[in-house]
Amino acid sequence: MALFRIAAMLLTALLLLSCKHTDAGSTLYEELGGRSGINQIVDNFITEIEYSPDIFPYFENSDVARFHEKLSEHICMLASGPCAYTGDTMEQVHAGMNISERDFNIGVDLLINAMNKANIPHTTQNKLLATMTPTRKEIIYK
Repeated sequence: MALFRIAAMLLTALLLLSCKHTDAGSTLYEELGGRSGINQIVDNFITEIEYSPDIFPYFENSDVARFHEKLSEHICMLASGPCAYTGDTMEQVHAGMNISERDFNIGVDLLINAMNKANIPHTTQNKLLATMTPTRKEIIYK
């Protein structure tokens, strides 16, 4: 029984050490890796979009550099970073696109893939997604 307790304690310690730790006092912006971390997420997201036959058509005529700049600003602002979002409203950006709920959800999955590739911990991913959730109603079926 004592051997079982020691093994359980060691396993727990190893699991805790293997988890990426985020400081309880850090902002979401810091947890995302600051500006460079956000840029990596956006780079990855653009690559994900490029290889998605369902989502790429929404972006095929986009100015990729502007999209990168504005999405980075938007994420930075939502994550309480030192940025101001200078782009159009979500409704203006998505007007006429008629994005379905299905395609919106695929886009979310692509963003999650992008964050995974940037090694963003799942708890931090969930925090970012929670800050982005209110924009859903400004994006689909517009």
